[in-house]
Amino acid sequence: MPPSRKRRSYTAEYKVEAAHRVIDTGRTIAEVARELGIDAGLLSNWVKDERRRVDAATARGDTPLDDSERAELLALRKRVAEQDKDIQFLKKASAYFAAMQHNRTGSN
Repeated sequence: MPPSRKRRSYTAEYKVEAAHRVIDTGRTIAEVARELGIDAGLLSNWVKDERRRVDAATARGDTPLDDSERAELLALRKRVAEQDKDIQFLKKASAYFAAMQHNRTGSN
């Protein structure tokens, strides 16, 4: 029995960015899929989903994000994720140092 292949997962941001490489540039799905190293059928689904999302936003009177706004949103999400990691580290460090301080004062 051959070993099972691990299924790759993609973030929502990656899917949207990949879809917009097709939508915004007019390049073919096959071309972008080859460039990204993903299955064309998978990318096709992402493109359909993104077109539906954009159409729904337009129907509600919302304007979809342009390239620069999408890039800024991705950068901000990345920054928030990094700051969340920093906060978790600082919480652990402060708990450690508080315990160390407690042990020092408690042993006197």
